[in-house]
Amino acid sequence: MKESEWFFSDPKHLRREKEKARQIRQSQWWKNLRARNRCHYCGNTVPARQLSMDHRIPISRGGKSERKNLVPSCKPCNNLKKNMMLDEWEAYLASQDNLHD
Repeated sequence: MKESEWFFSDPKHLRREKEKARQIRQSQWWKNLRARNRCHYCGNTVPARQLSMDHRIPISRGGKSERKNLVPSCKPCNNLKKNMMLDEWEAYLASQDNLHD
């Protein structure tokens, strides 16, 4: 399958969802979620300021910037997950002995 078949390429969608994410980062809901100091993926304790917003379904693959699709993620997990869908990410995790080594 070609990469272009995997990724949502509507620039308007990408811009709109990135702008929504910027707005949500300022919300009390996001600040409260981040204040738990926990990465959604690996469960590690991480200072809130070091957690980033991750789209469980990446916006590049049609995901939206809405609460049910946003989770706090440590930078190593977010960098490793990239554009993976949840099933791809779970398969990747299952293949790793220790995620952060």
